[in-house]
Amino acid sequence: MNSDISYPPIHVIGGGLAGSEAAWQIAQSGVPVILHEMRGVRGTDAHKSDGLAELVCSNSFRSDDATSNAVGVLHAEMRLAGSLIMRAADSNQVPAGGALAVDREGFSNAVTTAVEAHPLITVVREEITGLPPTEWDLAIIATGPLTAPGLAEAIRQETGADALAFFDAIAPIVYADTIDMDVCWHQSRYDKVGPGGTGKDYINCPMTEEQYNAFVDQLLASDTTGFKEWEGTPYFDGCLPIEVMAERGRETLRHGPMKPMGLTNAHNPTVKPYAVVQLRQDNALGTLYNMVGFQTKLKYGAQTEVFRLIPGLEKAEFARLGGLHRNTYINSPILLDHSLTLKSRPGLRFAGQITGCEGYVESASIGLLAGRFAAAERKGEKPTLPPATTAFGALLNHITGGHIVSEDEPGKRSFQPMNVNFGLFPPLEPGALTRPEGVKRFRGKDKALAKKQAIAARALGDCEVWLANEKS
Repeated sequence: MNSDISYPPIHVIGGGLAGSEAAWQIAQSGVPVILHEMRGVRGTDAHKSDGLAELVCSNSFRSDDATSNAVGVLHAEMRLAGSLIMRAADSNQVPAGGALAVDREGFSNAVTTAVEAHPLITVVREEITGLPPTEWDLAIIATGPLTAPGLAEAIRQETGADALAFFDAIAPIVYADTIDMDVCWHQSRYDKVGPGGTGKDYINCPMTEEQYNAFVDQLLASDTTGFKEWEGTPYFDGCLPIEVMAERGRETLRHGPMKPMGLTNAHNPTVKPYAVVQLRQDNALGTLYNMVGFQTKLKYGAQTEVFRLIPGLEKAEFARLGGLHRNTYINSPILLDHSLTLKSRPGLRFAGQITGCEGYVESASIGLLAGRFAAAERKGEKPTLPPATTAFGALLNHITGGHIVSEDEPGKRSFQPMNVNFGLFPPLEPGALTRPEGVKRFRGKDKALAKKQAIAARALGDCEVWLANEKS
C-alpha cells in the first residue's frame, strides 16, 4: 500500500459485497475511500442487519473447485487479487460438500470489521438519493439489486434507458433440531467432499412418488405473494421460486432441486427415493439449515403448511421463511465501457449485480475490478483490463459486451444476468487439449472434463501474469 502521495478520495455508494470489495481494493492501492451505506439510516425489504456485505439469499459461494468449475476459478482469481470477500469467506466457512458456504453473520462481521478498521476507508451511513455530485469526480455505484427508488430514478434519467427488473425469492431456514433424523440422513451428493466438509454435509429428506405428487399438488394450490404493479417482471432462471418451477411441469422439480441422483437413503439403502429435498448447513454452529433451491413467493401460512408435507420436516420450525424482493440491473453492454465507466459520464463506474452479473462471487469480483480500475485512474494510470481468458475477463466481457442484438426484433434487449460459466470463456487454441498418456482417443465426459481443466489452468496462469504486470 502506497501512502506517500495524498490522493483525493474515491466515493463508493453501497456497502454490499461489490461495494465493500471495491472500497477495499481502492484503499489497498493507497487511495482513500468514502463508502456510503444507507442501512443504519434506511433498511431494505431483504436485509436483516446493518452489517456490510450481508448475505440475503443463500449462504453458499458455490463450488470451490478451481480445476474444473468456472466459479471455483473465479474464487481462485479473487484470492490471487487479495479479495477481502474471499478472505472473509475462507475464515468463516461451514461444511457444504463441494461448495464453499459461510456462516453468514460471521462473514458479514469479518467484512465490516476489516473495512471499518482500514485507515484509508471512511464509512458514512447515509442514503444517496441521486447521482454523485460533480465534485465527486471518481465514484462507483454498487447499490446492487436493492437500489433505493430515488437513486434508481436518477440512474434512469441519466442513462435515458429503463432499468430491467426481476424477482429473487429467498429460501427458508430450518432449525436443525426440529428435523426428524429417523427419516432424514446426512450425505453430500455422490459423497463429494468440499472445503471444510466430510462428504456428509447435507441433510436429505426422501420422498416416494405418492408423497412427491401430493407435495406438488399442494404447492400448486397454495397462495403466493402478488406482484401488484410489478406484474409480469421476469425471473432470473438461476433463482426461480419453487412454485414457478412446479408450474413448468410436474417432473421439473425432480430434475432440479429435488433430484435424487447420487444419494442413498441410509435408513433404507435398497429403495431409491423418488425425489429428495436437501438442506445445507447455514451457520457455523450447525443449528440452522437452509432448504436448497427452495426460494419461494408463497405466503407465510402456506409455506409452513406445504413444507411440512416433506418427510422429516413434519414438525420443522423455521428460523426464517422464504421471501420475495425486486432486483434491478442496467443494460450494461450499451451503457458502460470496458472499464465499467458510464459512457455518458466519465469517472462514474457501476459494480456488482446492478451491472447484470448474478451471484455473490460474481458481484464481488466486479466490485474488485471496478475498484482497481478507479484506483488506477486516480493515480493517472490507464486501467489494465484482465485477459478475456481469465474468469475476471470472461465475466467483464459478458457485462460490457455480451449483448446479442436480434435481427428480427432490433429493439429487443437480450442482455440478461449471468453467473460465471465456461461458456463465457474464449475457446481453447487448436492443439491445446492433449490426450492423457496411453489414451488414443477420448470423448464424452472425459473430453468435457479435460476441456474444463485446460480452460481453468489457462485462466489462472493468465490471471497471475495480469496481476504481476499490474504491479510492475
